[in-house]
Amino acid sequence: MSGHSPGTVWSRRQILVAAGMALAAGKAGAAPAARVAVAPCRNYGEGVLPALRRMFDDLGGLERLVAGKTVAVKINMTNPLRARTGHRAAWYTRWSHPAVIGTAVHLIGAAGARKVRILEGSWEDDNPLEENFLQGGWDPRDLLRAAANVEMENTDSLGLGKKYARLKVPGGGSIFPAFDCNHSYADCDVLVSIAKLKEHQTAGVALALNNMLGIAPATIYGDAAGIEEPARRPNGRRTMFHTGRRQPSSTAPAETRPDSSRDAGYRIPRVTVDLVGARPIDLAIIDGIETQTSTEGAAAAAGSARAIHLVKPGVLVAGFNAVSTDAVAMALMGFDPAADRGTPPFENCDSTLALAERAGIGSRDLGTVEVVGPPIERLRFPFRRYV
Repeated sequence: MSGHSPGTVWSRRQILVAAGMALAAGKAGAAPAARVAVAPCRNYGEGVLPALRRMFDDLGGLERLVAGKTVAVKINMTNPLRARTGHRAAWYTRWSHPAVIGTAVHLIGAAGARKVRILEGSWEDDNPLEENFLQGGWDPRDLLRAAANVEMENTDSLGLGKKYARLKVPGGGSIFPAFDCNHSYADCDVLVSIAKLKEHQTAGVALALNNMLGIAPATIYGDAAGIEEPARRPNGRRTMFHTGRRQPSSTAPAETRPDSSRDAGYRIPRVTVDLVGARPIDLAIIDGIETQTSTEGAAAAAGSARAIHLVKPGVLVAGFNAVSTDAVAMALMGFDPAADRGTPPFENCDSTLALAERAGIGSRDLGTVEVVGPPIERLRFPFRRYV
């Protein structure tokens, strides 16, 4: 196992992240280069399997990453579960689509994974994750049968574990020094982040890095989290990450800088980078086959954001470095991955990619990224074309 719980030896990857964070000051170009695969995929039918298989082959294969390992697959099923965009099911607008999840799980299993756990939190209730798939209109058995030894767990609470696992941020973090999370994020050797290609009202974009906000359990970090100890059931958004108006349950580490900015555009990118430092992403997959433009969430639903358009970019992105993978995804969306606050899509927030790069997690400089597959220019789908 990778040993992310307290008192255990850090993995080689954690040591590398810590070293990168120590060297990051003044060395934005010191982050490692990476290979990122892109592929056209026009629908969620039979083309998903050959596209992902080819992409993983282009990355050098999955066997060296997953063979004999327990693999955690963090998907994106952003609450609320029953919300629709233009009557379109959330799989096509803001969630990772089950066809992409199932195909990735199948290929991970074929590459020799010992066990695969599909993970996501649901702060609306403490349902098993299988029940949430059913509420979203998908039979979870399709995913549980995608490979041998596939499990699911709702990680917004203690779940099947006996205690929460403490994941420490190398270097102490920008906002939080550590996070108490569901056991599944520690009891694994490999973490895969399967995200949607989309913008975000607070973070600018919501890709593989931002997907990690969901590993923090609502029982500890949600609006209705317990004060002295974690709540028994999850309830409420992780508003404390946005506003800092309260701290996690006292059993978990509090913020290290309570005098820092309470601006969500400052906090969310930094909390995200802290989470990725605490539990690094080993494989990033971004579903851009169908999605939506503009921002997600209550502001967009209330009409205070730009109009949402249902779109079909028809692209998949994957890489072993999440920062570089997100950078390529941003370029495919028509954004400059080198952008920072004040420039689209980061008009009102700091760039998570820039902060992750400074922390030594990866490079957002496309000049240091080897893109395999069709050129970005051929697959680019500008998200702001509708403005």
